This record gives sequence, C-alpha cells and structure tokens, in this order.
Amino acid sequence: MSKHTSEIKFTVELDENKIPEKLSWDAKDGGISNEETKAFLISVWDDKKKETLKMDLWTKDMPLDEMKQFFHQTLLSMSDTFYKATNDEKMTATMRDFCDYFAEKLNLLKE
Repeated sequence: MSKHTSEIKFTVELDENKIPEKLSWDAKDGGISNEETKAFLISVWDDKKKETLKMDLWTKDMPLDEMKQFFHQTLLSMSDTFYKATNDEKMTATMRDFCDYFAEKLNLLKE
C-alpha cells in the first residue's frame, strides 16, 4: 500500500531588523503556489508536553483594520472547528456569542 505525503510551506522574507516584509505559502495538493499573504497564525499540538506551540507572523504593512477582521474571522473559524471536533453545541454557541461581541466592540459589523 502506497503512502502519500503532502507538504505545506511558508516563506518569510525579513527586513534588516528581522521584521517580516513579505509572507507567502505553498500547498501544492490544495492548488496553492507561492501565494502572498499579509499574516498567518499557526498552532500545533505537542502531544508529549500537552501544550500548544504557535507561530504568529504578519507583515509590517498589514493594515490594522484588516488585522482586526483577520482575528474576527479566525475566531469564527475556530468556533466551527471546535464544533466539528467536539460536537459541543453549547460551548460553540458561547464562542460565537463572543465573536459577535468582538465584532461589535471593534465596529466590524456591516450595516
């Protein structure tokens, strides 16, 4: 039986002060090749230590309003993922309520 390996690659171009200037990523199996982005948040689970390891990077020209929107959409996505992983409707609803509150406080809601 053959085994398939898939790779996701992140490229970070830094300025002289090691601040990200350009971010891009590749996921060939997903049809993504050298796609530019302004930010990414990566979390991985360390099963041995039972803790989350993370890497959060954004370019120095990432607009603040887009960063707020990025966080809001990420929180919504995490709510969906939490539900898929746990099927916990009550906590998912609580998380979505917080997302609504977050969007309201940051004036992200569209009229």
